[in-house]
Amino acid sequence: MFNLIKNHDCRQELKGFEVKATPARLAVMKFLESSNQPVDVNAILDYLTRESIHADPATIFRMMNAFVDKGILKKIDFREGKTRYELSSKGDHHHLVCTNCGNVERIEDSHMKEFEEEIKKKKKFLVKSHSLEFFGICQNCQS
Repeated sequence: MFNLIKNHDCRQELKGFEVKATPARLAVMKFLESSNQPVDVNAILDYLTRESIHADPATIFRMMNAFVDKGILKKIDFREGKTRYELSSKGDHHHLVCTNCGNVERIEDSHMKEFEEEIKKKKKFLVKSHSLEFFGICQNCQS
């Protein structure tokens, strides 16, 4: 039996969020899907330029804010003076950030849901979202 993988349809996803599927929005979604780490607006602008899609920085910032408001994206802050973004659909995970070279590695944590439940039980606080980044020196930079 074959396990067929259906290609993701960004146009349908945007439609589901009631967002018009413009060429720039579709390209941004494609770029974010292919990125293995959160990206900033400059990286998005560079990608759009390579794809011959014109969009000014203000338009991209508005798009990112709208995507965050709709729940399509999450904002990520690596304490570098800029905001990065990644798709919310990439699931719950955290990041290891090398303060020397800037390398970002994604890590999964199966205990976070349990921790959120503990917070809810002990502190009567309903967690809606969280962000957890670890800053340090990666293995390559330690050598």
